[in-house]
Amino acid sequence: MSSKTFPSLKIETQLLADAARYVIGIDEVGRGALAGPVAVGVAVIDKLSPNFKNADWPVALADSKLMTAKSRAATAPLVGEWVAAWQVGYASAAEIDEKGIVSALVLAATRAIELLLKNFHDATGLITDGTIILLDGSHNWLAGHTGAFEVHHQPKADRDCVSVSAAALMAKVSRDAFMVELASHHARYGFEGHKGYGAASHLAAIREFGPSSEHRVTWLSRILPGEREIDF
Repeated sequence: MSSKTFPSLKIETQLLADAARYVIGIDEVGRGALAGPVAVGVAVIDKLSPNFKNADWPVALADSKLMTAKSRAATAPLVGEWVAAWQVGYASAAEIDEKGIVSALVLAATRAIELLLKNFHDATGLITDGTIILLDGSHNWLAGHTGAFEVHHQPKADRDCVSVSAAALMAKVSRDAFMVELASHHARYGFEGHKGYGAASHLAAIREFGPSSEHRVTWLSRILPGEREIDF
């Protein structure tokens, strides 16, 4: 497999070379959408797990943006079984409008971590046995919000690091399913197709019907400036 396309455990292995037992990969999806929540996925890798030692993660796992919807749907259950645990946290369109996207990302991430600590079988061990958060990106936007967990941020981690690719995939599949469910309540906008992003059909629906309660109104004022028929 090409290292340019498929992730590896190289960074995780380096991070776990000393005392820490766990890596929590974190990534977000839906950041650039015009409607629906932003979602943050977290995925735990345990260096004592046979899955980690054997490096036998699902071979189709890649940057979720490079996978087809069919491949994501088929791979997500395998990833869910391979990682030690995973969760997805959300921040709503209304919260994005109120707080701004960065604060909403922090809110979604802290919710995902809270769910993880509530449901992981060794939640105490995450603290006592040492855990490092591996965050996609060029800066630590979670600074001050991770408790005792050390944060390592890595550009292109969603492409290069198994834990972050896994977190992104689970967040993507979960958010897509959420948007399909929203479509049943807001049929005019076609959320099931574009998942809230700025597709031409989506923009046309906003122009015709105005925004729904699931739209990020502060974003629409920038995307569609001066369009009087839209009541922001």
